[in-house]
Amino acid sequence: MHINWSSLGLVFVVALASVVVLTGLFSFGVVGLSQRDSARATGGSGTGPLAGAVICFALCAAIVGYGIYLIVA
Repeated sequence: MHINWSSLGLVFVVALASVVVLTGLFSFGVVGLSQRDSARATGGSGTGPLAGAVICFALCAAIVGYGIYLIVA
């Protein structure tokens, strides 16, 4: 049995990078939602943090959807 170590390492690096990116985007989205609530509690509109949160969550959904597309296709 032959193991292609370079391909295994490449899969590991790509998986690690995607996990870091997805976790970061999701956490920025949650922070944006909490900043929106804080801004609204102090009388602000909070549209900026809400827009950032929506963009982060949309990017998360797009990345997950692309990953599913790659697996299915």
